[in-house]
Amino acid sequence: MARVAQTKNGFEPKICAVCGLPFEWRKKWAKNWDSVVYCSKTCKAKKGAL
Repeated sequence: MARVAQTKNGFEPKICAVCGLPFEWRKKWAKNWDSVVYCSKTCKAKKGAL
């Protein structure tokens, strides 16, 4: 059973630009949530490979 991204602290989940999976707000992204596009460092590194 797949996990469903939940709304956290009033922030809606986003869809990763590389893998297409939904991801939730994290405290480390609090200051720049509007500019977050990738769910992880791994996906950010893969963006050039696609």
